[in-house]
Amino acid sequence: MASKEHAIVEITPEVLLKAYACGIFPMAESADDPALYWIEPEARGIIPLEGFHVPSRLARTVRSDRFMVVANRDFDAVIDGCAQAKPGRNHTWINGRIRRLYRGLFDIGHCHTIEVYDGEVLAGGLYGVSLGSTFFGESMFHHVRDASKVALVHLVARLKAGRFRLLDTQFVTEHLMTFGALEISRRQYHKLLADALVGEADFGALPLDRPIAGSEALELAMKRTAAG
Repeated sequence: MASKEHAIVEITPEVLLKAYACGIFPMAESADDPALYWIEPEARGIIPLEGFHVPSRLARTVRSDRFMVVANRDFDAVIDGCAQAKPGRNHTWINGRIRRLYRGLFDIGHCHTIEVYDGEVLAGGLYGVSLGSTFFGESMFHHVRDASKVALVHLVARLKAGRFRLLDTQFVTEHLMTFGALEISRRQYHKLLADALVGEADFGALPLDRPIAGSEALELAMKRTAAG
């Protein structure tokens, strides 16, 4: 389900947070289209944090510390990476308004990045929105094999350390299914979201600008709580 907002409607970061709390999020048709669509999928993708799975080959890559992983260091570089065309995707939905809105959310502490560096070069990463104890994953990218997957492992480690309860992926892809992603109905999603908006989780429970060792991130990401 999608509705195109009218040009006279001003969307601010605060309005955007209210939309997320209602289960909807914006997308643009293309980078050149200044209008936004409000999206509320009939079926929603989530990764149950207690059911997160890391394939064995990727686990070895995470442990090897080939990449250096930090958070919230360079928002603009991450959104640039997510907006770039790539094989099989010749255009992007990230337009100028999306960039400004999420930069605004970043500035007030509700948008976050995970950045994966190969030496001094940004090799991949992701960004998303935090609200209550929910993290809404927005987009990810990679320039080097496995970099975005490593970012996801570190994200889940951080979410578990910070006592998040819901990881929303919006949609389910074959790629995300390898990590345990599943599709639920809109009704189920709204129930989970209502529960996860209560209370505040802490994205900064792990240091933001200090690299986290791969072995620590993997242990946290795979950890099962007593309830799980």
